Amino acid sequence: MPSITPGVTSSETSTKPATHAMQNPRVSSQPERPKTSSSLVGQKSIPASSRPQTTATSSAPILNCETIENKIRKNIQHSWRGILKVCKEKDVGKLGEIPVSDFLDIAEKFNLDLSEGEIKQITTKYDLKKNGRFAYYDFLQSRILFLKPQESSLLQRVIIQKPQKPLSPGPQTMSFFSAMLRIQPQILHCWRPMKRTFKSYDESHTGLLRIADFRQVLHDYRINLTEEELFSILEYYDKTLSSKISYNDFLQAFIQ
Repeated sequence: MPSITPGVTSSETSTKPATHAMQNPRVSSQPERPKTSSSLVGQKSIPASSRPQTTATSSAPILNCETIENKIRKNIQHSWRGILKVCKEKDVGKLGEIPVSDFLDIAEKFNLDLSEGEIKQITTKYDLKKNGRFAYYDFLQSRILFLKPQESSLLQRVIIQKPQKPLSPGPQTMSFFSAMLRIQPQILHCWRPMKRTFKSYDESHTGLLRIADFRQVLHDYRINLTEEELFSILEYYDKTLSSKISYNDFLQAFIQ
């Protein structure tokens, strides 16, 4: 009997919650999961509804700024040489930035047709150092060149979609930017046949060319680079000093 008694007591204690639940169905029904989850959903509905409003308000200025830049893209593409020249004259220290007040005069001089609110958004975006100066190189580059590699492009094909190394761009120096802007009009007129010529030199279909071949193709299309320009371009596209350059990444800088 003493050996049986503990088993009985344990069974009684284990059955007590069940017996209690049977005797009090209302009490056991209160902590049921459906009701608890529904109450939690009701509580979460308040912050969930507020989240879309928060994201919408934070992304609105970026969308508006992109709209503004697209609006003046044509004007920039027609007059970027004059804008760059004036900016360089005002950039005494050759830092790639000028006072915001100087950019306001330039925007008015070249008829960019921006309202006060649009000017404020543009200058705020390109005040990269938050020091009241306008980074004109970055501004012009974003409107003329497309130096960031894109996931999908007209230039990508199945054959060359397997680069050995992803693009790890080097520094964007002033000489690099000037060289890319100088040859931009010529590239736009002949990039399709130039791409075919690049591929004819690329017998292994890697998307990479030796520097000598790359320079020869440019020379074939009457695009002659100085030693300084070639060095600055290689410094950007051949950061790892592999003596090879991705011609697709190069062409993507001019075509969107």
